[in-house]
Amino acid sequence: MKRSIPFFILTMIVFLNSCGPNLKEENRKLREEVVGVHDEVMPMMGKIKSLEKKALDQVKELESEESIDTLKVQTLKAVAYDLDQAYEAMFDWMHQYESEDGDRTAEVVKADLEEQMVKVTKVNEQMKAALEKAEKELNN
Repeated sequence: MKRSIPFFILTMIVFLNSCGPNLKEENRKLREEVVGVHDEVMPMMGKIKSLEKKALDQVKELESEESIDTLKVQTLKAVAYDLDQAYEAMFDWMHQYESEDGDRTAEVVKADLEEQMVKVTKVNEQMKAALEKAEKELNN
């Protein structure tokens, strides 16, 4: 019995060490994927603000006319709101994202990165949808 405890401990150390490097490599690749999703839409941040301003400018212009197209005004306000929300969602995600592993275990880092992938994908989709809607409405 006394010999089996050291054998068990040694076996566990070997097992954990053999899994460790692979998990770290998986985490590195997963982090690259997360950053890649972010990097896809990050360059669009300026365009989002530009289209938001354009929508709000059109709202002001329409509101100054004698006969106001209230449906168009509401649509443009909704477009500006969606653009602003997409812009803020990106900043919210970036502020909570941790780019370093710190003292966390590889398992904890992997779980966090998987969660981050879900979050940044939602932000990515939100930004693309807002841009698509804005371009459609502002080009009419």
